[in-house]
Amino acid sequence: MKTGKISESILKRSVFRQIHLKRDDVLFKAGVGTDCAVVTTKEDEQIVLSSDPVIWETDADARRVVFAVCNDLAAAGAEAVGLILTALLPAGTEEKQIRDMVRLITRQCEPAGIQILGGHTEVTAAVNRPVISVTGVGKGKEDLLVRPGNAKPQDDILVTKWIGLEGTSRIARAKMEELSARYPRYMMEEAAGFDRYLSVQPEALLAAKLGVHAMHDISEGGIFGALWELAECSGIGLEIEQKKIPVRQETIEICNYYGLNPYQLVSGGSMLMAAQDGNALVHELAKQNIPAAVIGKATEGNDRILLNEEEKRFLEPPKTDEVHWLDYSNGLLE
Repeated sequence: MKTGKISESILKRSVFRQIHLKRDDVLFKAGVGTDCAVVTTKEDEQIVLSSDPVIWETDADARRVVFAVCNDLAAAGAEAVGLILTALLPAGTEEKQIRDMVRLITRQCEPAGIQILGGHTEVTAAVNRPVISVTGVGKGKEDLLVRPGNAKPQDDILVTKWIGLEGTSRIARAKMEELSARYPRYMMEEAAGFDRYLSVQPEALLAAKLGVHAMHDISEGGIFGALWELAECSGIGLEIEQKKIPVRQETIEICNYYGLNPYQLVSGGSMLMAAQDGNALVHELAKQNIPAAVIGKATEGNDRILLNEEEKRFLEPPKTDEVHWLDYSNGLLE
């Protein structure tokens, strides 16, 4: 296709026809000439917004497009209503690629009740890979919204599921043959499938109802980055036991193979929480078959301490994510 805004006929047949879900609380649906979305709310509800870019590498990135922002909304205790997508596509993109991308994204949205609200699609020489900028629109009951920076000294700090899920999945998919020569293929196929855990909405919405003090989606920078950001935003210290941080063996093996730090690996699919009674929250999450673990305590002051058996060191501000570094410096995910 030529560079520039894609044609109306392509929009209609390859974008809008792929969008089937229509929510009652969305008044303006996506369409030609519709530049705004309108979402109705009840008097005690608030609109919540979040935005993130996703570089489209493979079809599996459809999950990242959806959950990159929906997990942020969930961390605020909000239900995702819809997405606004801006797609910048490289020259040479074919219409079928656009249709397939929209179809894959809607396939992730519809089971979760998330509507595509609109956006913009353009072919441009400014990018050499598809870049999807996503704005998530959510709503939540005012008394259930979880404010950032609300963790308190003496709170328990806990993590849901396992760290490194997203990064492990992305590496395993990109390097399946190389990794399968070293490890059992079934193990690497399991690792590639970790993206099925990317949504944190079930645990986040349950935790919000149970009065969690703060939540933070663990994304780029991994668990170490998320711990620092939670503490910095809340003005607290931390005392974290590294061995209590849950991590899958597949993640450990892949990180060892490529010389990566699993604690700095992008960890979409895992939520960091601060709660007054972490063990009670872990118990309630377990009732919904969501694993979680208490990994430490919030403390007074600003010391963010990481304990590993007899070793004691201080957390540092977030560094470049391991997968991000490999994307652009080492060519792992080309």
